[in-house]
Amino acid sequence: MLQPLQRFSAFVLMAFCAMSYAKEADTTFQVEEITTFSGIPWGMTQLDADNLLVTIKSGELYRVNITSGERSLINGLPDIAVFGQGGLLDVSLSPDYAETGWVYFTYSHPTKEGATTALARAKMSENTLTDWQDLLISDASSHRGQHFGSRIAFDNDGHVFFSIGDRGDRANAQDLTNHAGKILRLDLDGSVPGDNPYVRRGNVRPEIWSYGHRNPQGLFFDSRTKRLWSNEHGPRGGDEINLIRVGANYGWPISSYGKEYYAPIQVGEEGPMDGVEEPKKVFIPSIAPSALLIYQGEMFDDWNGDFLSTALALRHLNNVRLKSGQVYETRFLEYLNERMRDVIQAQDGALIISTDSGKLLRVTPK
Repeated sequence: MLQPLQRFSAFVLMAFCAMSYAKEADTTFQVEEITTFSGIPWGMTQLDADNLLVTIKSGELYRVNITSGERSLINGLPDIAVFGQGGLLDVSLSPDYAETGWVYFTYSHPTKEGATTALARAKMSENTLTDWQDLLISDASSHRGQHFGSRIAFDNDGHVFFSIGDRGDRANAQDLTNHAGKILRLDLDGSVPGDNPYVRRGNVRPEIWSYGHRNPQGLFFDSRTKRLWSNEHGPRGGDEINLIRVGANYGWPISSYGKEYYAPIQVGEEGPMDGVEEPKKVFIPSIAPSALLIYQGEMFDDWNGDFLSTALALRHLNNVRLKSGQVYETRFLEYLNERMRDVIQAQDGALIISTDSGKLLRVTPK
């Protein structure tokens, strides 16, 4: 049923992208609505067996009971710049949350130049955030409303990663003197690790872990293989899944598989380029990937090790399997016709998906 995509060349890639996926029957899953918000539930993390923390892009934070859908507003957020693609973005529990209580956030921080992506952490006391700390207010300020990123991942070795888009200025992604178009790596307290690739390199930002990114909105650290993965939005075509290597350049905008919005004109050079990491998967046309995880549960036992991503433009749950040098793609839940914003794996192995229409959905096998 699945058609393999084998990446011999850019020509082969382009030729097979449109037919490299399969659709699954609508009866595959049980989909239950947990609750519905009036805004966009942008990020989610599971607090305990019963509850989620959910960020609303417009600047609200909720605790949500997975079973009943009951929700409580959490107070104590800072001022947030809500415009364009900016707002309250991702949320994630520290790996040592049980001991320290730290919850990490990314959000659009107001600046004189408009806004920039910031990484922060706080603790929770009942329904109030306490001890708020801005760990890094990034050098990515702009009045433009595009490409804030931003997802959070931990390597369980004392480091936190977070992604920032190019803020609508393409040149940023290749400029190592700012943070835009980069994936950053910090110690959990916000300090710069001494083994980051650009420490003590003049005016190069020492927080940079990788660069040449357009707008990475998926980030996942695979603790089994100790590999960091990301997906990002291309322009018109050219969305990517990337294996993130230390200090590597991912090409934007000097290399891509996408076209300009105003005309079918290539953005940068197409295909392999010296000094640029090639994506492991390219989506043409764009699906607009908005989150990323590698499934590691038993409930969907056939999916262990597969990439799962939510898609905004093509409105589905995307499954990608890398096997023996080939790429297999299957698209699920298209019948829901929902712009899917985030997906997390619950502690019991179920999937929880948020949508731009405000829904939280629990997905299990039927």
